[in-house]
Amino acid sequence: MPLSRYGVLVARAVDRRREGAAEDTPHYQIRLQDAAGTSYRAAVNVRSQQAPPDLLYLADTDFRNPATARLLELEAGWHELPSRADGAALDFVRGNLFDPAELRSLPPDLPGVDNDLADLLDHHVLRAIADPSARLYAYGARWPTEPAPDKVFGFRPGNGVHDVHMNQGSSGTFRRDNGVWQDGALLVHFTGEDRWVAVFLAFQSQAWHTDDETGDPLETAPLRPEEPGREPVRIIAALANPRGPAPEPETVTLLNASPAAVDLSGWRLADQAARTCAIPSIEVAAGDTLVVRLHDGVQLSNRGGGLSLLDPQGLKVDGVSYTRQMAQREGWTLVF
Repeated sequence: MPLSRYGVLVARAVDRRREGAAEDTPHYQIRLQDAAGTSYRAAVNVRSQQAPPDLLYLADTDFRNPATARLLELEAGWHELPSRADGAALDFVRGNLFDPAELRSLPPDLPGVDNDLADLLDHHVLRAIADPSARLYAYGARWPTEPAPDKVFGFRPGNGVHDVHMNQGSSGTFRRDNGVWQDGALLVHFTGEDRWVAVFLAFQSQAWHTDDETGDPLETAPLRPEEPGREPVRIIAALANPRGPAPEPETVTLLNASPAAVDLSGWRLADQAARTCAIPSIEVAAGDTLVVRLHDGVQLSNRGGGLSLLDPQGLKVDGVSYTRQMAQREGWTLVF
């Protein structure tokens, strides 16, 4: 069953509290305030209750994705989001937000500097607190307003956001929260620089190939993705805005990065709306490229979007995304 109140909180970060590894379920706590002065708490997991305990993280200090344009349209405060591909919702598997193979693990809290997850979060959150123009976007699930004061910061009424992490691919008791297009994350927009910082968190026990309807793990698929650069075939370029009137002949360029020929029979391309088209059933030699013309309704929107490469089992091999700004130059090929 997916999260009941998934969405994003838009507010200023005004305080933070670190909880050490001695806590049963330590969190990195962030106090936020919206334009009306309402306070919220974002409770960010820094340790897993399932082994292995250390979380996976990725911090992108120059995040570029179509979702950011949609976020700029939101006023301060809490916004519930429909779990679908055409809005501001996030999906680590289908949204092509980052390469999951680049995730690394960190312990929650250790003596010393810049050696744990709380230090990593401090680096970005403290900077946001010090910058009055910075806006923090906390994705996750809203918990009900509480009449008692907040247990960490003491403001009243207590309310906030949790599940600020990947919310699919879980097993055991946490399987109940699985769903698609409902992943949590922390995004910070430093408006003075017009730059986005994104922090993505996941548990090592979560699977990275999940069912497109339920978000449950695909039992026949590997738990973890390939290491960076190990994908046999990759998307390296796309012509999203060809010259001429619509519908234009959009194309995608694939590279066989492996040292052996790859038979692409049964492989497919999928756009952000999960429409798919078949790739020609040919063998691509080692180091060679293949230009594929999109068909069967698969589209590369000029407003920004994403594209995924699927193997014959339907498992995602590679994925890319691009923004509206990147697609504005007519006739230019985007290079990923």
